[in-house]
Amino acid sequence: MKQLEVQIMGQNYMLGCPENSEARLLEAVDTVDSAMCKIRDAGKVKARDRIAVLAALNLAYQLLEPAPAFMEPALQTADSLANADNGASEATRAQLQALLEKLDAALAGQNPAA
Repeated sequence: MKQLEVQIMGQNYMLGCPENSEARLLEAVDTVDSAMCKIRDAGKVKARDRIAVLAALNLAYQLLEPAPAFMEPALQTADSLANADNGASEATRAQLQALLEKLDAALAGQNPAA
């Protein structure tokens, strides 16, 4: 597994990344960084851990929103692919869980300012 150093909200993180997945991971980092910076820049929340939780909730909410009608054919194709290969789905869940655990560990060392 390859190691990538990334920066989220001005702080460096070292993340494990499967081979040939660098672009996806960097896109995810950009998404999280943008979400966290938007919350920080609004000025109401100062603590990094609270910003991370709010960003995570916002991103999860976006993922759970019903898709527009024009997306249905693509979603049906994605569902059929996911159901055909449960091993890939489990591997993806395991990678996400590992990333969340690393984020939790990194944030555990932070002192909330707000």
